Amino acid sequence: MQESLGALKSNVTLQWDKRYPMNRVARMDQRNGFLYFAYGSNLLTERIHINNPSAKMISVGKLKDYRLDFNHFSQRWKGAAATIVEDPDSSVYGVLWEIGNEDMANLDRQEGVHKKIYKVMDVEVETEKDECVGARSYQVIRPLEGDRRPSYVYMDVIIRGAKENGLPKDYIRFLENIEHNGYNGSVEIDLQLDKQ
Repeated sequence: MQESLGALKSNVTLQWDKRYPMNRVARMDQRNGFLYFAYGSNLLTERIHINNPSAKMISVGKLKDYRLDFNHFSQRWKGAAATIVEDPDSSVYGVLWEIGNEDMANLDRQEGVHKKIYKVMDVEVETEKDECVGARSYQVIRPLEGDRRPSYVYMDVIIRGAKENGLPKDYIRFLENIEHNGYNGSVEIDLQLDKQ
C-alpha cells in the first residue's frame, strides 16, 4: 500500500497561487470555537455534522510536510482509516472547519482520543488566501502493520467530501487512485450515500 501511495504522490504536483506572502499565523478566538483541519471522512459536510453540528466550512487547506496514509484498521469503516504522517516532500489537502467549543468533546470521541487511537495535534495550515492558520487535527498513535487499504465506502465518503468542498482536481484524482479493499457494504455511520 505504501509503495502505491508513494508512486501516486510523485506524479502529483500541486501549488497554491502565491499572490500574497504568508506573513502571519491567524488563530480563532478560542473562547467561542476552534479551527479543525479534516483530511478523511470529515471532509464530507453530512459526515462532520453527525457529531459536530456547529461545523462551518471556512476554507480548503494545505498541510505541508505531511502525507496522507491509511494505517489503522477501523471496524466502523471496515478497512484502514486515514491519518497524516510527517513527510517533508508531501502535502495533504483538506478542509478547515470552524467548530464551536461545545462540539470539541464530540470530535475527540469520534476520533477515538479516549481510546488512544488518535492523538490531538496542533498544525499550521495554508488557506486558499495564502494565510497560515493554526488548527486542531488528529494523528494515529499506533500505526497498523499488514493490510492498510481503506474500504471502498470510506474512500467514497472522502472523495465526495473533497469534491463537495472544492479540493484541487489533481488531489481528487490522487484520492480516486488509492487502492481500496473493495468493501462497499453497510458501515456504522448513518450517511445517505447512494451506492453506485
